[in-house]
Amino acid sequence: MGTPDFAVPSLEKLIDTQMVVGVVTQPDRPAGRGRHLRKSAVKLVAERANIPIYQPRSLRTVEAAKPLVKWAPEIIVVAAFGQILRSHVLSLPPDGCINIHASLLPRWRGASPIHHAILAGDKESGITLMRMDEGLDTGPIFVQESLAIHENETAASLHDRLAVLGAAMLGKYLDDILAKKIEAVPQNNAASTYAPMIKKDAGLIDWQKSSIDIDRKIRAMTPWPGAFSSWQGKTIKILSARSATIRLPSGPPGKVIFSQDTVYVLTSDGAIRVDRLQLAGKTALNAVDFMRGRPDFAGTILGS
Repeated sequence: MGTPDFAVPSLEKLIDTQMVVGVVTQPDRPAGRGRHLRKSAVKLVAERANIPIYQPRSLRTVEAAKPLVKWAPEIIVVAAFGQILRSHVLSLPPDGCINIHASLLPRWRGASPIHHAILAGDKESGITLMRMDEGLDTGPIFVQESLAIHENETAASLHDRLAVLGAAMLGKYLDDILAKKIEAVPQNNAASTYAPMIKKDAGLIDWQKSSIDIDRKIRAMTPWPGAFSSWQGKTIKILSARSATIRLPSGPPGKVIFSQDTVYVLTSDGAIRVDRLQLAGKTALNAVDFMRGRPDFAGTILGS
């Protein structure tokens, strides 16, 4: 069970075992300007491998889960499926349901662990293989592996590295889990943190925040929903930026400073260096090229 790109490496690893009896993924969704139906990344892989596919709008009812009963799965592997599983699904396979979760549980239970790890300035993240229960990422843990979060890490780059790690861990541990050689250990609920779903407005930059907080927000919101502010009544996306230690003229947070062929925006405690940005409806540009076309950008105050 899975839907987005994150689940693809794990599905491909399972396909290599020649044991996959079926794939469950979200229904095709309208996307793009034409609102044409788009297949999920997992469905595309399953189609190429000629694996049976089921796309329920919901698995809340026993009736909706009947196709799974016919497949008689030994175990269900779940990776970013996008639906809450009820007891009638969790109890269906004799070996239960295993979730590939993109954090070191119990830290960052919830829908957006990758974003929140970067927002919080975590030094590491990882993958947890856990037995699912009816709680939100509360089930006992089979195994975890960690990786360092790089200084310039974006949600996109961390997502890709964790997706690969999750697939590698399936290949490494799934047989032992099935053979009952690895015991699932309960989580420490007292140490849990929650990562709620990131919504589109989460990318709005508050220039009153510190440089490091804004740096983290920009990286955490890349590529979606994107970090943004406003300029002359239009939305402007900050696609790439870093906190800066250079001395600059004083001014209110949000003020744009152009110094030594570099664009900076002042924050509550310093500045960030903007490397790439995009005005709504326009092409993304590096900051210097943007300044050449819009020299009046310097000295203005973003978000005002």
